[in-house]
Amino acid sequence: MADFTELGKKALQMIAELVNKEPLSVISITRDGDKWVVLTEVLERKSVPDTQNIIGIYQLTFSKGKDLLGYRRTELRRKGDMGEETIAEVE
Repeated sequence: MADFTELGKKALQMIAELVNKEPLSVISITRDGDKWVVLTEVLERKSVPDTQNIIGIYQLTFSKGKDLLGYRRTELRRKGDMGEETIAEVE
């Protein structure tokens, strides 16, 4: 569990530095072979009401030793959207 907590904190710190936006949360940590894949939510744009805030989903890939190998934005959605509704998926 400590590894997940440590990796989650590192992912939030790294994405904040990389995209210069406010990270909101870690939504997934999974192991893929010898790599770690972390999904984070980032506040892309504030709106009124806040249910219309635009949230970006970012995927960060870390090595077994927890070094950042890469990142990309995979999705944009409104905060108030539930389930699988997205504004855009990024290829």
